[in-house]
Amino acid sequence: MGKSEADEKILSYNDVVLRRSDLDILSGQYFLNDRIIEFYLSYLSSGHPSQDILLVPPSIAFWIIQCPVAEAMRDFLDPLHLSDKALVLFPINDNDNVSMAEGGSHWSLLAYYRNANLFVHHDSCRSMNASPAKKLYKAVVGYMGLSESGSKARYLECTDSPRQKNGYDCGLYVTAIARVICDWHVNSNKTDANDLWFSAVKEQVTPSAVSCMRSDILALIRDLMARHSEHAKCE
Repeated sequence: MGKSEADEKILSYNDVVLRRSDLDILSGQYFLNDRIIEFYLSYLSSGHPSQDILLVPPSIAFWIIQCPVAEAMRDFLDPLHLSDKALVLFPINDNDNVSMAEGGSHWSLLAYYRNANLFVHHDSCRSMNASPAKKLYKAVVGYMGLSESGSKARYLECTDSPRQKNGYDCGLYVTAIARVICDWHVNSNKTDANDLWFSAVKEQVTPSAVSCMRSDILALIRDLMARHSEHAKCE
C-alpha cells in the first residue's frame, strides 16, 4: 500500500479521523495507535453519554504527563471539569518523547472513581507503565476535588489486572477494560465499595474476549463507514 493510500481518510467520527492504515493495524497482529484508541473511547462516550463520565483522549493524557509548566496545566485542565466527574478514564502510553508523534511501545489504563476517592492503574504487562501513570496521577489529583473526608484521592496499582499473552495487544486490553468499567458504572448496583469493577474485569476481560476486540472494532468501523456512505448517497 502506497503512502497516499495508507493516509486516505476513511471515517470521521466525532472529533476522530481514521485512515486506511488503521484498518490494516486492526486486520493484523499490530500495536494499536492513538487514533484507534481515541476512536473507541469516543464510541464508548457516545454509548454512555452521562455528564459524570469522562474518557480522556490519548493525546490529552500524553500532554498532561509531559506538560512542564504548572500554569499551562491549569489552563488546560480547568475546562475538563474533573471535579464534577464521577468516573474518568485516562489511557497511558510510555512515550516520553514529545517530538515523536504516536511513539511509545505500551498502553495501560488509569481509572478514577469518585465514590471510592481512588485512582486505579490497570496494566496488562505487570506494572510496566507505573511511572507515567503515577506522573499523570500526581498532575491531576489536585484538580479532582476533595472527598467528603477532605482527603485527596489515593493511587492503587491493580496487581492482578488481566495479563496480555503477547507483545502487541496492550491497546486492546485498554479498550476492553474501559468498556467493562463504563458498563459497570452505568449498570452495577455498586453494593461492595471494596470490589468496585475488579470482579467484572476479571470475568469479562479474558484472552479470548480481548482477541475478539480487534475484529469487533474493525467491524464497528466498517459498519460506521457503510452508514456514512449510505447517508451521503441520500443527501
